[in-house]
Amino acid sequence: MRAGARMSSIQRPKNVLGAPPGLAPIAFGPKALEAIAARKTKARTWLFDVSLLMGYWSGVGGRTYHHTAPINAIYGLHEALCVLFEEGIEASIARHRRCHEALAAGITAAGLEFLTAKADRLPQLNPIKVPEGIDEAAVRARMLATHGVEIGAGLGPLKGKIWRIGLMGASATPLSVRTCLTALSQALAAEGFDLSLKDVLAAVEARLAD
Repeated sequence: MRAGARMSSIQRPKNVLGAPPGLAPIAFGPKALEAIAARKTKARTWLFDVSLLMGYWSGVGGRTYHHTAPINAIYGLHEALCVLFEEGIEASIARHRRCHEALAAGITAAGLEFLTAKADRLPQLNPIKVPEGIDEAAVRARMLATHGVEIGAGLGPLKGKIWRIGLMGASATPLSVRTCLTALSQALAAEGFDLSLKDVLAAVEARLAD
């Protein structure tokens, strides 16, 4: 958070750090704290009563109760941060980008397309269009049954139209990319989609060698 920032910030440790899901760390800048302290009306919900949270965190004037802290998830977040610091933030960013680019090379070689333009892609989450005539649920089920690889389905208006391939934290490795693309290619081939697994893996290796 930038010095003097007014807005609070919420991050996603599952997607960003590869930590266990369930936490949404939040931070408040000095100006936000001043605004909270100056509030004249009570919050309408217990969950978003930040004034009560302040008492829970600081205990100034007597500690209040707001919630039972998710201790196991906090330990998981701590370990994920330790892993990140050991690797280095820039090295972690580079690793995720490298694996994403290798995945993208394989996806293109398979004759598949991303939902998003190249400039708008997030290395950790890769939305891939389902080819016309392919049963996307059958592909996911086959990948899980034969390779133990699970990818996400589309949500909301994208249900049945895309797959979501995650490369997050410890799963962002060349081996994960090769395994996922092998499972996806074989499952697509079983559905009658024309592709060459050899070409897909060759594209991956060529990108990783750059």
